[in-house]
Amino acid sequence: MGYFTSLISRRRSTRRFTGEALLPEEVECVLKAALMAPSSKGACSWQFVAVEDKKMLKQLAGCKKAGAGFIEHCALAVVVTGDTAETDVWIEDAAVASIYMQLEAEDLGLGSCWCQVRNRLTGDGGDAEQYVRNLLGIPSRFGVLSIIGIGRKDQVRKPVDETQLRWEKVHTDGWKVENGV
Repeated sequence: MGYFTSLISRRRSTRRFTGEALLPEEVECVLKAALMAPSSKGACSWQFVAVEDKKMLKQLAGCKKAGAGFIEHCALAVVVTGDTAETDVWIEDAAVASIYMQLEAEDLGLGSCWCQVRNRLTGDGGDAEQYVRNLLGIPSRFGVLSIIGIGRKDQVRKPVDETQLRWEKVHTDGWKVENGV
């Protein structure tokens, strides 16, 4: 098995963190990975807000009714945005940058988890993107795709079990119809 295959099988969502701070060089490595992510036509429409302040992490954890609580306990949250005026594929560009950070975190032995913000609602029914924009002063032309929570793992997750891969989801040389789908 190659190194990359091993890396992606080990990378699992981590929602429990020790609370220990990251080293500045670890933060730099994660952010550098985001900045190295490919983007459509080299537009680099993404921009990032790195948050380590515990009070702000707690506020960010309130961006959705459910599924964002882990952000309060991570060491670093990176809010991933894209310039909607610059390109129509800002979502795709921001998604690639998001996963690059998660892969770098795993390579460093850190845990990470994606929190979807775009098209989500706050606990009181408000727009999650606007909630995050308001908290961090993000201009309205920037869409907020995700928040990547990163920290030292406080849980052990087994690597992906390759015997559980859903090969029926792969079609070769055209769509294969099975069970009417």
